[in-house]
Amino acid sequence: MFKKYRRRWQLAKVKPGDGSTLQEYRIWQLFSRSLYVIELPHHSGSSHLFEVDVRHMADSTTKKSPAALYRDGVQVYRANLPVAFPVPGGVIEVATSQYGLKRMHYVTEDGSEHTLRPHRRSQEGLRARFDHRFPRTSAFIGAAAIAVLLAGLAVSLSLAVEVLTRIPVVAQHIGTFTSPIHLPPWAKIALPIAGAIAATERALRLRKTWLVGG
Repeated sequence: MFKKYRRRWQLAKVKPGDGSTLQEYRIWQLFSRSLYVIELPHHSGSSHLFEVDVRHMADSTTKKSPAALYRDGVQVYRANLPVAFPVPGGVIEVATSQYGLKRMHYVTEDGSEHTLRPHRRSQEGLRARFDHRFPRTSAFIGAAAIAVLLAGLAVSLSLAVEVLTRIPVVAQHIGTFTSPIHLPPWAKIALPIAGAIAATERALRLRKTWLVGG
């Protein structure tokens, strides 16, 4: 039921496109733009190329919409995020987190999901090419990212419990807890930075994980 209402809400956010042509992806847009593509069949027997252009620096106040859908290079829809763009046979769901994209999937009417293909020169495209060329190294990087996120979670939970048990009412009922984890000053700075990098790495692969909020 929740998914049904969420889908309706996301579809209601879609606005008609302005008919402009898709701009070429530039190298200086590496950190501000994501571009994904998928080819879908048409009932006439032909097929159309659909491209989703996401501008990470845009919002409802900017001239460009955060997300726009192009069909064969022409803008047909635009919207704020998260959104579900209607396409033949289903919808394209697009959503972001504070670390980047977390959803770029074609969801068919029967519920099956297919991830769109990233532009080869985008961050996501470069990461996908690296994974294809160096699968073992890529797998190690992914595992390291998860390990960093788990370490950050353990530290955060430990400190949170310690702070919570310092509240007199709580301490009176369950006692106090002293975190066994004591980080040196440099680690207190390095761990959040490493966590942000790890979360970004997961976002580049569209790897959904409960360790990364947003």
